[in-house]
Order: sequence, then C-alpha cells, then structure tokens
Amino acid sequence: MKLSEIKKILNTVETVNFELPNGTFVPEYFHVTEVGLISKNFIDCGGVVRNETKVNFQLWDANDYEHRLKPQKLIHIIALSEKVLGIEDHEIEVEYQDTTIGKYDLDFNGKNFILLNKQTACLAQDQCGIPAEESKFKILGNTDEANSCTPGGSCC
Repeated sequence: MKLSEIKKILNTVETVNFELPNGTFVPEYFHVTEVGLISKNFIDCGGVVRNETKVNFQLWDANDYEHRLKPQKLIHIIALSEKVLGIEDHEIEVEYQDTTIGKYDLDFNGKNFILLNKQTACLAQDQCGIPAEESKFKILGNTDEANSCTPGGSCC
C-alpha cells in the first residue's frame, strides 16, 4: 500500500486497527512512534546495484490502555512527515514489536489495516543458477489414461 492510499482510507474510517498475519490485532491502545523514510542501497547476488525507498510506520504497544489513535491524528503525523522529511508517495512498511521487531507490508480489507508477512527472494535468479520451478502436474495425452484418475497417478 502506498502512502496516498492510506491517506484516502484514513479519511473514510472511524478507527485505526491493525490486524496481524495470525488474525490477532495490535492492541487498540498502540502508538505510531515513527513515520519515516527508509532508503536501502544494495548490491544483489548477481552484482546489480539496487535502490529501494519505503515509508516506515513504527507501531508501539505502550500499555497506555486509554490511548486511541484517531484517523485524523495519523493523517496529521503523515502530513508533518511529508513536510519536514520530504516524504513522497512510496510503499509503506510497518514495524511492530512481537517476539522481535517484525516488518510487514500493509493492506486494507475494508475495515482494518492488515499487516502482511514480508518474504525474501533472490533478485538475480538467472545469475545464481537457481533452476526454474518445474511443473508439479503431469500432462496426460489423448489416451484412456487421460480420462481417469487413480491414486498416485499424478493427474490431480
């Protein structure tokens, strides 16, 4: 989700809730302790120089049980970060402390913001010798065997 998308959504919702990948929620008394700009410059394993820029939201559970972040307050924090830090419309990455600091992508399901697990991947598979994934399905020809499925027959 890009910064422009969350701003549009925040103008339409009454509450700000974040759902974790396991279906539980960040406690409703969370704080947004940072809105920042993260720039990552790196070389992938194929020797290609890459640059990545993200907007970072850090959520914090302060055990401040009466605290509730209202959508307009988060819009204000975002606007201030855009003005002071020159933040542009980049993808959002959310940090949240669980057993360690987790980094998540962000989505919205019509009611709640959803924290999505991030995945690693090789960015230079053609340079690393990683084979293309082979088909897991056996394609059968025009035979009687093609019209029947038997256990262990690899047809379904």
